[in-house]
Amino acid sequence: MDTIKLPEHPIFDTVAAAAAEVGVDAYVIGGFVRDLALKRPSKDIDVVCVGNGIELAERVSHKLPHKPKVSVFKNFGTAMLRSGEWEVEFVGARKESYVEHSRKPEVETGTLEDDLKRRDFTINALGISLNESSYGQLIDRFDGLKDMKRKIIRTPLEPGITFSDDPLRMMRAIRFASQLNFDIAPETFDAIIDNKERIKIVSQERITDELNKIVLSPKPSYGFKLLFASGLLQLIFPKMAELQGVETVKGNTHKDNFYHTLQVLDNVAEVSDDLWLRWSAILHDIAKPDTKRYHEKVGWTFHGHEERGARMVPKLFKDLKLPLNEHMKFVQKLVRLHLRPIALVKDTVTDSAIRRLLFEAGDDIEALMKLCRADITSKNDSKVKRYLQNFDKVEKRLVEVEESDKLRNFQPVITGEIIMETFDLKPSKTVGELKEALTEAILEGTVKNEFGEAFAFLLKKGKELGLRQVNSPNS
Repeated sequence: MDTIKLPEHPIFDTVAAAAAEVGVDAYVIGGFVRDLALKRPSKDIDVVCVGNGIELAERVSHKLPHKPKVSVFKNFGTAMLRSGEWEVEFVGARKESYVEHSRKPEVETGTLEDDLKRRDFTINALGISLNESSYGQLIDRFDGLKDMKRKIIRTPLEPGITFSDDPLRMMRAIRFASQLNFDIAPETFDAIIDNKERIKIVSQERITDELNKIVLSPKPSYGFKLLFASGLLQLIFPKMAELQGVETVKGNTHKDNFYHTLQVLDNVAEVSDDLWLRWSAILHDIAKPDTKRYHEKVGWTFHGHEERGARMVPKLFKDLKLPLNEHMKFVQKLVRLHLRPIALVKDTVTDSAIRRLLFEAGDDIEALMKLCRADITSKNDSKVKRYLQNFDKVEKRLVEVEESDKLRNFQPVITGEIIMETFDLKPSKTVGELKEALTEAILEGTVKNEFGEAFAFLLKKGKELGLRQVNSPNS
């Protein structure tokens, strides 16, 4: 990894030729160069020129076969165009200065050296020349390549200044460490600890964007441990930080729910890239601190933590600026149901209990089972093996009952409209009671979800309530 070679692609020659025509020096810089060195796929190219980046972008577009549209962002002095599957952003070299209570810098024209200095980390301060005299030559003023070999995240300048100027970089340092499995240099990590309070000037949206990237990293627990050790987690997501710690009463100790949660998250990450399933893992035990009790006879309990946790999900999503849509409802459902399959591992489990789980989980049953398998984190291997074998049995029963009863997302064949028409009722509590009784009977297996049998049950139940059949359905 002593040097980095540009990919064979005409876009680089086109930019080089356009830069020569405009009379500016140009360089590919930043994340694209880093990913080249790490052999990670990337189609986003950042081009820095010592001059006018917007003018260079216009010239490049003119030289490309399809004359792609140039999107100009005048406030930032940047321009962007697409060439096939490549996205190229152009900017003039800049230097920046910050005021204390803002992460928006004062920007002025600068040299390549100035531009590299303002980069967040040495691994992102690499460049490759597109100039005729030095085409393809690596620019590495801050030993970024060496840090990449050593797997180190380090700032080009004094880290305290870097993080105080733009506190989001503290989240980015941890995100890169988590994504790349790199260490953060000791002085860099110390500066995160020293500057952690500065994170309060960053918008929640930007923080959550970095947090989601940590959640999606190959082993997300690493990022969360760094967030916790730095003190950032306690500021940006205090409810998760509260999971940490154990209490002992009369020799009885409960497990540390923070580290258990991280193990569950890693277990889910091994089987799914779904961001929301991973969030379900993060939040599945979030209410344990609020429901923790000690009883003389049974020790530590967390009764009702799944229901309490489900009720907490909307506010947590709102506070973190996560979407309050079907993704939130999915997480809420999995938090509420995450203990249910564990209760089904007994040999005596009834078809009725299986039906209810299928009815409540619907299309999310597979995701729920992934979360439940991930939730088995005992250090006792034989215990884990036994639980997982029991889950195999539960999943087999789920498939069998689903095939015979078709209960996933089922709706009773008798609708509220049919009930109202049959007994000439207006929308009322009685209609709800009849519908509920029918649903219960189908879930219990005493009535099949078929029209004839279900309608006969409805007439019988109506009679018990003193109702008389007035119409036949569809009459």
